[in-house]
Amino acid sequence: MKKRIESAQTLVEALPYIREFSGKTVVVKYGGAAMEDPAMRASTVTDIVLMKYVGMNPVIVHGGGPAISNMMEQLDIEPEFRAGLRVTDDASMDVVEMVLVGRINKELVALINRAGGQAVGLCGKDGMLLEAERLFGEDETGAGTVDIGRVGRITKVNPKVLDVLDQTGFIPVIAPVATDTNGGAWNVNADTVAGEIAAALDAEKLVFLTDSPGILRDEHDPESLIKSVTLDVAEKLIGTGAISGGMLPKVKACAAALAAGVNKTHIIDGRTPHALLLEIFTDEGIGSVVSC
Repeated sequence: MKKRIESAQTLVEALPYIREFSGKTVVVKYGGAAMEDPAMRASTVTDIVLMKYVGMNPVIVHGGGPAISNMMEQLDIEPEFRAGLRVTDDASMDVVEMVLVGRINKELVALINRAGGQAVGLCGKDGMLLEAERLFGEDETGAGTVDIGRVGRITKVNPKVLDVLDQTGFIPVIAPVATDTNGGAWNVNADTVAGEIAAALDAEKLVFLTDSPGILRDEHDPESLIKSVTLDVAEKLIGTGAISGGMLPKVKACAAALAAGVNKTHIIDGRTPHALLLEIFTDEGIGSVVSC
């Protein structure tokens, strides 16, 4: 009986959030252990489907960097990085599309459908959802830029296809491959894509699932989690080096989304079972909230 009462109390705690966010769009950047570990994958997919059933409109953007590197190695294509970004020549771009669009995207769609949702897989080529142009990396010496191949910078988001899916009850699952006016393909950072999608949809929330508890004052100390941070404070943390590496594009995407009108952005630990539900539907949350 005690466990039943605790379950009821959890539902009561969630009720105000369910009421507040019903009908609202939440963009989820899905990556890391939440996507790689089978148990975490099942937990996350369940959260996404439940969000849909309680009236929210989840939009999923996924990554897949480790899977791309593994496939390149199997094909004897040596992964190369410059200025912290994957160099993407024509052969590498074929692998990126094959892995992100042809495999990972469809696996996620199948998992969501099996869990009781209705998902549709997309990439930037579908309905010209994401248009991009060449992105040049910054030289590590700061002296100029370097050519990193078919790596793109988003120039336009056309959310019409997402609006259609929303109106018909489907959950969009988006691979971060963009296109251009000539039909070419561009490899785009998935964190950046999530931020741009959230901005274009005027989303209520943007949530990043990571392999970190959130934004930490000390990256080696999980107990140094910053539960709530403004953009001004985030800029200072970038300056001190506390925010760096893979966390940097996430915080920059948060800033871009907030500037475009997204209400709140979240960076949470996707290794925690039911991380999405804990962050969105409980008073405490589990990660870092980034706001204006």
